[in-house]
Amino acid sequence: MTTPFPFTAVVGQDDLRLALLLNAVSPAVGGVLVRGEKGTAKSTAVRALSALLPEVAVVPGCRFSCDPSSPDPACPDGPHETGPGVQRPARMVELPVGASEDRLVGALDIERALAEGVKAFEPGLLADAHRGILYVDEVNLLHDHLVDLLLDAAAMGASYVEREGVSVRHAARFLLVGTMNPEEGELRPQLLDRFGLTVEVAASREPDQRVEVVRRRLAYDDEPAAFTARWADEESSVRARIIAARALLPSVRLGDGALRQIAATCAAFEVDGMRADIVMARTATALAAWAGRTDVLAEDVRQAALLALPHRRRRNPFDAPGLDENKLDETLEEFAEQEQTQEQEPTQGPEDDDPGPDGPDGPGGGGGQSPEDDSDGPQGGDTAAQPEAGEGGEPQPSGSGEQQPVRASEPFRTKVLSVPGLGEGAAGRRSRARTEHGRTTGARRPQGALTKLHLAATVQAAAPHQLARGRAGRGLVVRRDDLRQATREGREGNLVLFVVDASGSMAARQRMSAVKGAVLSLLLDAYQRRDKVGLVTFRGSAADVALPPTSSVDAAAVRLESLPTGGRTPLAAGLLKAHDVLRVERLRDPARRALVVVVTDGRATGGPEPVALAGRAARLFAADGVASVVVDCESGPVRLGLAGQLAGELEGTAVTLDELRADSIAGLVKDVQRRAA
Repeated sequence: MTTPFPFTAVVGQDDLRLALLLNAVSPAVGGVLVRGEKGTAKSTAVRALSALLPEVAVVPGCRFSCDPSSPDPACPDGPHETGPGVQRPARMVELPVGASEDRLVGALDIERALAEGVKAFEPGLLADAHRGILYVDEVNLLHDHLVDLLLDAAAMGASYVEREGVSVRHAARFLLVGTMNPEEGELRPQLLDRFGLTVEVAASREPDQRVEVVRRRLAYDDEPAAFTARWADEESSVRARIIAARALLPSVRLGDGALRQIAATCAAFEVDGMRADIVMARTATALAAWAGRTDVLAEDVRQAALLALPHRRRRNPFDAPGLDENKLDETLEEFAEQEQTQEQEPTQGPEDDDPGPDGPDGPGGGGGQSPEDDSDGPQGGDTAAQPEAGEGGEPQPSGSGEQQPVRASEPFRTKVLSVPGLGEGAAGRRSRARTEHGRTTGARRPQGALTKLHLAATVQAAAPHQLARGRAGRGLVVRRDDLRQATREGREGNLVLFVVDASGSMAARQRMSAVKGAVLSLLLDAYQRRDKVGLVTFRGSAADVALPPTSSVDAAAVRLESLPTGGRTPLAAGLLKAHDVLRVERLRDPARRALVVVVTDGRATGGPEPVALAGRAARLFAADGVASVVVDCESGPVRLGLAGQLAGELEGTAVTLDELRADSIAGLVKDVQRRAA
């Protein structure tokens, strides 16, 4: 699309537009991560921002966009002399999800380097984005090692390319913007922390606003140039304001009071490390400059916290994102009062040294707080004092008399369940796989472009031909046919499909609570190992796909919490439904291997000939070579061992709930016995 949608024509999404503009004013803020459902103008707003950025001066002919007033002394195209340069618009470079490492950081022509001794470097997208915008749509679907490279370059302002002893470094300072749909999976906390700001976006529920969105979009699609021209004045005004804010930014004063509020806010929300404090300080400064002020106010600190802390606060993977604004306001008010008290202390007379009845040791004590401050105590204590559940962690029935779903017990660290063999799926942390990154295990002839040279294998392949090439004793002659690609082994992510028995035989409240806790623990493990997950449940007379395969373990946890129980046990229906889910998923992503986790006591009571039909369904998985684990939920003094029989039909393994724990003594004993056998 040659004419981008005007930035000022975007309806609503105030936080998104503000976060983008703050980064345009101060790129040191560290970029923006935009989280939200599809169709919420995430990409439209980012693409529109590029048209607002001022033009940049570059050295003519430099592929790395060096600034002519202060060119990079280490530029691969340098050295450059200072001069006027040429003006060009700021670029917006898009990084596709399927991009390779070489496409991101650039590529060295290894064949020419070895055969001709020429160090030829082709710049990548990081070089193209220097002094502009680097936009990553669906950043949560990008391979982890690419996200690491991307964020390292954004943090250091430079990209380093290392290829078998050849090193290239170039400047890479850009405004990093990533968008993601949380339903498709989360980023690791370490990667989330590297984004300066985060914004949650959602479609408006106001009919008038939705009508205006449709009206503007249709007008733009009909006549892009005419629509853009109608917003030209607003665009020019915002562009001028960005330039003015950039000029004012060095003059903005961040006082000690604002710094104390920033530090107190980060401590109150238990933010790890110091990056949050630094980002909040830079954001508050940019907010003041954007408002045309030279002093940072409390309102700037509050807005900076709402943008910089939600993705950094300490939370469990299944907790809802966001920030408690009441807690934020209380923290800011408390430290604003302390700052005022400290400013007033020098003017107080000697008689004020006596603490009096309401001093530190009096009724209104507590470190000099006023009696009104005590109102915060009961408010903060109310949430802790409210009953959440009945005895044993059981939820209380609702007022309507309908029993609420059983709550899961506390999750625990599970044993590692993996798919045997060697796969070639997406990067992850569960099963062994051939990967681009990892431990070198061998060499092969390159298939396509050479990316990872195996030097020893290349030399070994070239050595027998040196006499025939007439260069014996005068150096090694390497030809194209001698080059060998390194093969590496790492870890892949799998599709973990949970097949959960929700029948009446599982419905005992204490038992189902333990089952849900076990599945929740496995979901947490899947989150940490970068798996896709799916959830199939069976009860009554049928099975349902409670959650199609997705990268969002949060969605799976929500479905698990509301899982109803009761009825007969259609085990065969559950297995057949899971088999159908795997068949469809195999067509979508044939490289991703599956691990089926069946959570049941092994009973089969639903449908005609339930036991025989369940056995035949289980043998379908064995015939397809699908890895499977049966989590045996049978309890009580008399046990039938039906889950173990099911595992045999599946040609998988069976573990009890106790053995599933990583620190289970029973599990350790069983592992020892298995190895001894």
